[in-house]
Amino acid sequence: MGQLIVVNFVSLDGVMQSVLSADEDRDGGFDHGGWVLPHVDAVVERFMSEATAGAAALLLGRRTYDIFAATWPYADLGDPAVAAMNAMPKYVASRTHRDLEWANSSLLGADLAQEVRRVTAASDGETVVLGSGGLLETLIEHDLVDEYRLLVFPLVLGSGKRLFAPGKAPRRLTLTATRPTPSGVLINTYRHAED
Repeated sequence: MGQLIVVNFVSLDGVMQSVLSADEDRDGGFDHGGWVLPHVDAVVERFMSEATAGAAALLLGRRTYDIFAATWPYADLGDPAVAAMNAMPKYVASRTHRDLEWANSSLLGADLAQEVRRVTAASDGETVVLGSGGLLETLIEHDLVDEYRLLVFPLVLGSGKRLFAPGKAPRRLTLTATRPTPSGVLINTYRHAED
């Protein structure tokens, strides 16, 4: 059975909204888009490349899928991470999409929790979630995440969509690895705490 792995960028205050571009996600009037780029260094790039190239599949929300599908099919296929991302299965959670044009993309059914369990059960590898804030709420609510690999950026944004929404049940996690990068990003890996 495979594992569901969340790989995401977050600020010190847990914001994960609009990481790469100002226009990526302006919901709620968010105007801090593109906050990740000034802190990306070679270690961050290598980590993200390895996390992507090593995945067996991607699980994406609709907005993240649309952004990726408009970019990655046209990127340099000589890059192993780009080639892997284009070749691997991509599972998409969406209530509005009917046709997915990016190669190897499949739309998940209405019972998202059951569909994700089916996908991970059928895999021997890691199904990786990138971005996909709305999808993550459902995955966290149904306790479907096996591991969080969070790149914590050295800034406080003060507003924006957060990885762990307020008012949710407490979760105990165990830090299993941490690595600082030259730009001050912490790459932290968390698993469920043993009770």
